[in-house]
Amino acid sequence: MYILYYIAISVMAFRLKKMASNTDIYDQWRRWFNLSWIIWIIFVAVDSSTGNTGSNIVGWVLLLAILRFLTNNSDFKPFRFYIDAHYPLLAVGLIDILSELINRPFYKKWEHFYLLAMLAAFGWIYMRWLSSKKQRDELEKANRRNTELDRLVMERTAELTRQRNELQETVKLLQATQAQLIQQEKLASLGELTAGIAHEIQNPLNFVNNFSEVSMELIDEMEEELNKGDTEEAIAIATDIKQNLEKIIHHGKRADGIVKGMLQHSRSAGDVKEPTDVNKLADEYLRLSYHGLRAKDKSFNAELITQFDEGMPQVSMVAQDIGRVLLNLFNNAFYAVNQKKKTQGGDYKPTVSVTTSAANGWMVILVKDNGIGIPNEIREKIMQPFFTTKPTGEGTGLGLSLSYDIVVKGHGGKIDITSEEGAYTQFEIRLPI
Repeated sequence: MYILYYIAISVMAFRLKKMASNTDIYDQWRRWFNLSWIIWIIFVAVDSSTGNTGSNIVGWVLLLAILRFLTNNSDFKPFRFYIDAHYPLLAVGLIDILSELINRPFYKKWEHFYLLAMLAAFGWIYMRWLSSKKQRDELEKANRRNTELDRLVMERTAELTRQRNELQETVKLLQATQAQLIQQEKLASLGELTAGIAHEIQNPLNFVNNFSEVSMELIDEMEEELNKGDTEEAIAIATDIKQNLEKIIHHGKRADGIVKGMLQHSRSAGDVKEPTDVNKLADEYLRLSYHGLRAKDKSFNAELITQFDEGMPQVSMVAQDIGRVLLNLFNNAFYAVNQKKKTQGGDYKPTVSVTTSAANGWMVILVKDNGIGIPNEIREKIMQPFFTTKPTGEGTGLGLSLSYDIVVKGHGGKIDITSEEGAYTQFEIRLPI
């Protein structure tokens, strides 16, 4: 039976080598696993020199030493369930050896029972190995599933990262597009403002040019009268020239005032709020908007009605921003009445009014027109960015959105709309005083 110890040691070395092949300790212990054939050299040497009993004892001690070494080595802790399965073989072997040494006749009588017991111990080892093999197979399947899941997670993560990067690029593109559209809206407002300013300045300049030409003709007449010696007529002509010069000065100052007013607005320091005459600001931008539209369409005419609260205190605001809001509202009002005029005919009289008042700590500006009105179904959308009722190319859909941000977010105010489709539209701006 002594050969069973050597068989157990060889089989254990082979199976431990196989179980450790997929672990980190394999390279460290592979050489020792491969030296299991030395066990059989020891077996031949011991068997030839000591006989059966000596081989039994040496095999038992060798198995015990190997088991104790493996049990105490942390590298083989994952395989303890298989290593510990050999201890019943040691227990049976110890009883077998002691029985043979103490009472040999008794041992000979029951030797086949010892053999059956050792074979049963081998069966136990085999069952433990089968159990561990099943667990290892399940563990390998779980590891393969985990590996596959890790691969899928990595692929999904890479896909999500790619999509996130694409979304970030899309957001950047949208932000750039939005900034470009806002700039276009500002440039469009600037163009309309410039057209209004040009028209406003053109009137006094026409007067200056006309009176200058008349004055030059009068000077020629005065020279002729002086050459004739008619001083009385020359003095009368000089009086006319003086009156013409006074009118030139008057209209020159008017043009100068328009330019200075616009320069003052353009020089306003960013978001710094300054006390502003709301009546003057509203009147200025109403006329600039009207003349801007007139510069593009000479046939357009509308009645302008202003009802200003003369006792209105100056209000702290960014005049350039509120001016942009008013310009946008006036432009929309003139657009609405112009569209209605195209369908109503000669009986319709386009009217745009602006009213200012102050009450309960609020400054109120009402901008009203008798144009096409706003349908109920789109009234809630009218302040949304990029929403416009104008045909493609005539509006960016940012004017009212920017106006809302300036009034509500920039000045802590309110902006409300009341309208009846086909009748009128009124915008109410409230700013804290």
